[in-house]
Order: sequence, then C-alpha cells, then structure tokens
Amino acid sequence: MTKKELTKEQLLNYIAYFLISASILFTTFLLANNKMIVNFFSDSENKSFDYRQSLLVKHRHLKPSQDIVIIAIDDGSYEYILDRYGEWPISRGVYSKIIDRIEQDRPKAVIFDLMFIKSFKSDAKSDALLASTMGKYNNVYTAINFDNQSADVRTPVKLPDNLSVRLNNQSKKVDIERNFGFSNCRSIISEVYNTTTKIGMININRSEDGIIRQVPVLAYYNGQYYPHLTLLAGNEILNNGKEIKEYTIDKHSNLLLAGDYKLPLTESGEAVLNWYGTSMYTYKNIPFHKLIKSIEGDKSIEHYDFKDKIVYIGTTASSLFDTKSVPIDKIYPGVEIHATYMNNLLDKSFIRKSGTVTNALIIFLLVITVTFIVFNSTSVVFATTSTVLLSSAYYLASYYVMSFYNLWIEVVNPLFVILVTFAVSYLAKYLLKSRDFEHQYKLATTDGLTELYNHRYFQDMLRKQIESARRYEQEFSLIILDIDFFKNFNDTYGHQVGDAVLRTVAYILKKNTRATDYVCRYGGEEMSIILPQTSKEEAMINAKRICDEVAKTPLKVSNGEECHITISLGVSTYPYDGETPQKIIEYADKALYYAKNHGRNQVGEDETNG
Repeated sequence: MTKKELTKEQLLNYIAYFLISASILFTTFLLANNKMIVNFFSDSENKSFDYRQSLLVKHRHLKPSQDIVIIAIDDGSYEYILDRYGEWPISRGVYSKIIDRIEQDRPKAVIFDLMFIKSFKSDAKSDALLASTMGKYNNVYTAINFDNQSADVRTPVKLPDNLSVRLNNQSKKVDIERNFGFSNCRSIISEVYNTTTKIGMININRSEDGIIRQVPVLAYYNGQYYPHLTLLAGNEILNNGKEIKEYTIDKHSNLLLAGDYKLPLTESGEAVLNWYGTSMYTYKNIPFHKLIKSIEGDKSIEHYDFKDKIVYIGTTASSLFDTKSVPIDKIYPGVEIHATYMNNLLDKSFIRKSGTVTNALIIFLLVITVTFIVFNSTSVVFATTSTVLLSSAYYLASYYVMSFYNLWIEVVNPLFVILVTFAVSYLAKYLLKSRDFEHQYKLATTDGLTELYNHRYFQDMLRKQIESARRYEQEFSLIILDIDFFKNFNDTYGHQVGDAVLRTVAYILKKNTRATDYVCRYGGEEMSIILPQTSKEEAMINAKRICDEVAKTPLKVSNGEECHITISLGVSTYPYDGETPQKIIEYADKALYYAKNHGRNQVGEDETNG
C-alpha cells in the first residue's frame, strides 16, 4: 500500500469517526426530547447512583459524625408514652423538661423534627411552657411545613416576617419559586412564633420512584423565602451561632454558606445527599423514654452527655409513619435523613452532579474511543472485549470519582452511547469494507480506460456461461467486434483521440445491451459481448443494431472536425458453434474476419457458412 493510499484510507476513517459521532450526538439530542425515554434514562441513572452509594456505604466511605445524636421516639418509647401519658402527641411540658436537661450540657443545637401544631387538649399552659423554654436558649430549633392545601380546607397563615430570609439568586438555572413554591402552610402554635426565630421548614420531595436522594434548601411562600430546618441550624453552627438572614446562590448554582463553603444545587434548588449508613441508628440513638426516666432520677439509666452535640429529636417508630425510602435503605427514619443532611453540611460532602458540558464531553470522548477501537481492530473478539473493558472501567471510574470528589457523573447515558457506538461503528466499518471490496473488485475486473469488464473477467464469465447453459440446456451467444481502421485514428489524430474512440464505442455498447449482458474489452481495439439465454438470430439482430448505432454516431476531434467510426462484428452461439470457450471464440473470430474481408462495417459470418 502506498503512502498516498494510506492517507486516503485514514481520511475515510476520520470522516467515519466524525459522521458516527455526529449521528450519535444527534440521536442523543432527539432522545433527550422524548419525555418517556428521558424518564426511563433518568430512573436508570438514579438507580445507578443508588448502587454506587450502597457500595460506598458498604466500604465505609464516610464516617458518621459522633457529634450528632438522635433522641428517638422509637417503638419502645411510643409504647411507653401511650402507657404513661395515654395519648400521642404528649403534653409539650415534657419537651420543655428535655430541653432544659440537654441544655445543662451546653450542646451546639437542639433540633426538633416535630410539628408543634394545636394540642389535642388545648393545653395552653404546656404550650406556653414549651415556648418560653425555647425562648431561653439561642440554639433550639423547631419545624413548620409548607404544602398546597386548598384554602377551603385550611386558611393560609401569615408567618412572622422575622422567620423569612432574603435570597440573592444569581443562577439562571436554579428556580426555587417554581420547584418549591407553596400556597399554604401547616402552622405551629403561635406561642412558639412569638418567642423564637429558630423555625425552619422540613419539606422533602421524593423522586418519581419514591426515593429521597435530594433535600431542599429554601421554600417560597407568600412572597418570602424560608430556610430548611437543618440548613438554618447547620449554617448558624458553621457561623458560630450567628443568625443568618441572607442567602446567595452564585452563577454556578452554588449556595454560599459560612467559611466560603459552596453547597452545589440542582436546577430544582436541592442538594444531593451523601449517605453514611444502611440502616437505622447510623447515628447514636437515645430512646426517648430512657431520657425521660433519666430526667426523673432513674439511676438504672446511663448518664447521657450532650456537650457540643447536635441533638435531633424525632420519631423512628414505624407506627408513627415517618419512615422513608433512600438510596441505601428501603426503610429510613425521617429524622436520620435530617441528621444526614446536617452531617453533609459539617463534612462539606454533598454530591455535585456533573454538568451538561461535562456529560457531553464524556460522551464525545467515549464515542471517539469506541470508534477507534472498532476501526483499528482486526478481531471482533478483541474489539468486543476492549469495549466491555472500557465500559467496566468507566463505571469503576464513576464510583471512584464519587468516592474521592463527591461528583456524580452520569453512567447510564454514556454506557448506552458506548453500546450504540459499538453497533454503529461496526455497521460503518462493514459498509466501508464493502465499499473498499467493491472498489478493489472493480479494479480487478474492469478496464480502466473504457470501464468495461477486462479480458480476465471475460474468460471467467464465458466459462460460467457454458457451465450454466450445459446444466440447464440453454443457449447463449457471443459477439466479438473490432474497430475498423483503428490504427489510422492514432496515426492521424493522436492517441488521445484513439482513446476517445475506444470510450465512445464502449459507451454505445453499454447503452445498447441489456443489464444481464456482459460487455468486455477483449484486447486492444477488440471488444466482446456475452449474451445469456440469447439465440443466434437474436444475437445477429443485436449485433446489426450496434453496428448501425456506432456508424451513425460522429466523434468530434480537434478544431471542431468530426470523424465517423465503424466496427466489424462476429457472432457465435452455444452449443451450435462450439461447446468450449476456445471453439466459441474461434467461431466468432472467423465471422469477424469475414466481415473485415468483405468491406467492414457489418456483421460477418463464418466462411464455412458464407
């Protein structure tokens, strides 16, 4: 193979690479606009995230903070509460005692994952006691919840202005109002509103498959923004207890927190959680009833130290219906989700999703790599194995990227693209090889000047026609022709005109034969036509028509001068004029020379029949 041919082959490969890449990217764009397909790939990608998170948890990628403690209203505590107090919810005075007990140890925060709505017994005294106790401390937080309940069912309340925060949203992608805008609020008792501003919302949205992977940062209600309970508490902890009343989302969709911490947000205004444990009690759980007994002086209960702890108080009892499904577990207490949220804030370990540009670049590189593997592999097994290894390596890389950089790069779309690219590349390679084979075959079987079949092809086809005709007891004919006075064209006008004469005659032959006929350059100025399933009479008619067509077709030469071409032809038919290639050709040759010896420009006959 010459250097020039190698360059042409490389150019064709580069063009193939480009076309394959463009077609796959275009197909990806079309698929991205089909909602059903988008949902399928989105759900699959979420499942791949869950699997990676499960692996990370299994290998203890992140260690849960020892500073987070949960006072859990578990199944045992719930039974104890019903036996002792006779109802749920219990009197708010109990929580007041718990707050005072915990605050003795100077914790960083006490956070209630509980809604203090109107008491069943309208116990105003206990409500007031709880509110005043919360007001004594600057680190006790409690919850409200927003929804879109009809005003006919519940009249929307106006929340105190000091609960809201200002938002400076510089991102063009994050839209809090659209994704977390609410028309109603499930309010808590007014006594709490009047004594503390440490109130945050506890809304959490599930994905379409019911799994909680993300948590919101802010909610929009009545023209105001309200922080999530854990974000409110966590950001103030990071700010050494300083109250934060303004939040900023930068142009890169990061929520700016204390200490130059940038919390990455999705377009829905949520943060993707990094998980720590696969079951309940990821964090230290203190049963609610044991803490009550400890407060009441039960010496059999161990002493609990809450110094510098972040204490969550919430339900884990299955009968209280506050369990969720998360990537690493089907049953996960809501309060532990909030604890995980807080842990991510302390660790700065939220997951960042790769952007559109990054995903497109990854897909492009994978397309190029797979295409290169396929086009440069001589073995299908090698190409397949290499592609499978590439897919495995990419998935493994996505796991380690999440492990070391808390980055969620897409897996499902790239792996799908690898599969499509592999299939399309092999199809393209097959088509290119077919084209190359056809080109090489054409070079091997055709004459470069006239583009007729060459002498070798003529001999092969003549043998095949004899075999076929003998097997099926059919006849076929052969026409051999010669250009009259061809040497004179070369001598008079030059070899270029001689070549033009050959091309003109070849064109007339192809134009006046059937698609099933084989027109060949026999040698020099001689040409031949094999006519399958054609009698002597039909062949003679065809030969005379071709002879007349050539004679009446002028050929323009230099200076506008025209010259006329004539041909002499001979015809033979199998099996009457011979049953071997040599005999068939010999008979047609004799007829051709008969035509030349009797004036040319005609179809001759064998002298033995003349």
